[in-house]
Amino acid sequence: MPQSNRPIPAFDDAVPLDRAWRQNRLIASAMLVVAAAIFAATGAAAGFWPSLAHAGAEAALVGGLADWFAVTALFRHPLGLPIPRTAIIPANKDRIGAGLGSFIERNFLAPEILAARLRALAPVRHAADWLAAPDHARLVAARVSASLAPIVRALEDQALRDFVARSFHEQLSDAELAPSLGRVLALLTRGGAADALFDRALDAAQEALAANQGRLFAIVAERSRWWVPRAIDRRIAEQIVAAIEEWLGELRLEESDARRRCRAAILALADDLVQSPLWRARVAAIKTQILAQPEVQDWLGAIWDELRRLVLDDLVATNSRTHAALAAGLVSLARTLAADPAMQERLHAGLEHTALAVVPWRGQIAALVAEVVRGWDAGTVAARLERALGSDLQYIRMSGTLVGAGVGCVLFLVARFAF
Repeated sequence: MPQSNRPIPAFDDAVPLDRAWRQNRLIASAMLVVAAAIFAATGAAAGFWPSLAHAGAEAALVGGLADWFAVTALFRHPLGLPIPRTAIIPANKDRIGAGLGSFIERNFLAPEILAARLRALAPVRHAADWLAAPDHARLVAARVSASLAPIVRALEDQALRDFVARSFHEQLSDAELAPSLGRVLALLTRGGAADALFDRALDAAQEALAANQGRLFAIVAERSRWWVPRAIDRRIAEQIVAAIEEWLGELRLEESDARRRCRAAILALADDLVQSPLWRARVAAIKTQILAQPEVQDWLGAIWDELRRLVLDDLVATNSRTHAALAAGLVSLARTLAADPAMQERLHAGLEHTALAVVPWRGQIAALVAEVVRGWDAGTVAARLERALGSDLQYIRMSGTLVGAGVGCVLFLVARFAF
């Protein structure tokens, strides 16, 4: 199969041509040169010490060269010669990838290992403790706010605006509003919120009545008989205004019969909106009639534009309410979660279930690792692995040279004095 020229993933691009690797390689090579120089210098010399040095240098050369060959053979052919069983990593790259995938599958993705590791990490508790600190929550909120601004800016497309408007229109068309309106109306009435709105409506009615008394007098006069004196018309109008004011005043009293009847009528209307098919049909007809207006589509699109503008203005503001709300919400959520071990256990169980859900696909994950490694260029992989691991591997060459020198000296001494 021909080798692919696809680049190695970015994690490997960070491996530098390390200074320590160059230095250690230079030191190991220098030690071999020194051993060779001593071996050459003491070859013709006589005497105990020159002979001892010659034997040590000879063994150092053998050990150093053997380890140089072993280290080099991992990554390439020594001296470029196609010696069998050399360039091990390039020649076995695909097998290494398959082994790596199998190793990950058996030692990282096994169900018992994943479950035990997650239980030991307790990520939910640690995350809650970390987020409970206001500084940490503000940091997360700042990152979220900063990422939201470009997303919101990207929502300027006219087609997207039209789509959102159509979606709003479709959602409103499909929604059955009558039951929801009835429940909200009943909730407001029983909770007392409707009383405040009712009082505001009474204030508005009182103000309108006071502002339009002249108009009311004129209407009574216009509809009165020609022979009825104007003073009588005005007196009738005043009585009408007084009656209306008296009725409005009675409605203001919390326990008045008129107030109770109004409250009962509102609750009856709320019940009809929830239960009555007739009222549901009426509300649906009104809704359909409103949505059929061309201006409604433009209004729905304008809602999207305004929401987008408000969100964007707030995200870029110095004192962003979104940022503050996110930070406060994160702190509150984290502190509540930190004080609730039962919820932590539930979330940990959910995380464990999610993590274990990948187990049935662990064979595919292993195959993916093998496939990715198979696509790497063998020479580049070997070169970069050598630079990543070579600094430590050069110590093998140094150790081989030193151990060889020691063994050579010991063997010389044994041969000299034992036989």
